[in-house]
Amino acid sequence: MRLLDRYLLRELVVPLGYCLGGFFIFWISFDLLSQLETFQRHRLSGLDVAAYYVIKTPEFLVMELPVALLLALLYALAQHTRHHELTAMRAAGVSLWRLSLPYLAVGLLAGLVLFALNELWVPDSADAAERVLNARVERRQDTGPRHLVRNLGFTNSREGRAWQMGTYNLETHEMTDPKIDWHRPDGSHCELMAKRAARLNGVWTFYEVWENVYAPGTGTLTNRNQAAVLSLPEFHETPQQIQSEIKISERLRRGSRGTDIPLMELLNYLRLHPQPPAPDKAWLYTKLHGRLAAPWTCLVVVLIAIPFGATTGRRSAFVGVAGSIFICIAFFILLQLGLALGSVGYLPPWLAAWFPNLSFGTTGAWLTARLR
Repeated sequence: MRLLDRYLLRELVVPLGYCLGGFFIFWISFDLLSQLETFQRHRLSGLDVAAYYVIKTPEFLVMELPVALLLALLYALAQHTRHHELTAMRAAGVSLWRLSLPYLAVGLLAGLVLFALNELWVPDSADAAERVLNARVERRQDTGPRHLVRNLGFTNSREGRAWQMGTYNLETHEMTDPKIDWHRPDGSHCELMAKRAARLNGVWTFYEVWENVYAPGTGTLTNRNQAAVLSLPEFHETPQQIQSEIKISERLRRGSRGTDIPLMELLNYLRLHPQPPAPDKAWLYTKLHGRLAAPWTCLVVVLIAIPFGATTGRRSAFVGVAGSIFICIAFFILLQLGLALGSVGYLPPWLAAWFPNLSFGTTGAWLTARLR
């Protein structure tokens, strides 16, 4: 890494840390004042409150990282412009695109961090924070095991299997009273019932099994089998797909569509339901493209900030800062509007999720190329 790159990165990382720290303190202070009565009602200790905010921190970072990167980059560029450093660098033969490489690298790295937070921590942070909030209440009121799902039913539309079970254990992936209906390639209808089932070495294994086979088209019972143990490797439903089915189906049923869903859960659900109903399809694919497009927001922010922050001449730096902030606000408004329209089917899902990135990123690159 060249000395110039290290200098530019150092001048960016310091204000970025200040921005994130300042936003974090402001967020905790504001949220603590609004939630203080709730914490008192739930009898949380100081350690409980600290744990609550540690769990909520990834969600905060996802919202504030692009904004903090924007402000830090604008400040760094304004300082370089104020001291005529950019002019000196460009006079020495270093192009603006070459100067922008460290900033673009930071944008890509921030996008990777954003993706990791979105996929690994944020989806479970709301439930984890809720458990901390209600921990002392639940000690007085036993609400039953959370890892058991009762009366679960779902359909693997891709392979034509319908599952029904009395209980499903989210931790051990064991079932009680499973019943599966499906059709074989020859058209015969099969019905399997068992006392319990478990996932062993990647294969669904059923215990105390009764299997009925009906003739194609007639419904006449042609064969009845009974076995103590039966393994069926042709059943490709994985525990991850079943858990995605539970989470997404519950949200679709309750109408809580605004909740973020990890990319892998969306893909698992779509493997079971390659052709969902039209309203659900628009929402699912808009969410899918939205998850893929979200990490690129940090790179788009860099492309927007460079032409406004690196402007030299008599124009005040505050004009560039105000203009870029206005453009970023317009970007986020357009993003939310596009996702809303895509979720209800008024826009193609890919266009709803990717258009803000493509349009604003292209505009930022074009303005940077025209900068003199």
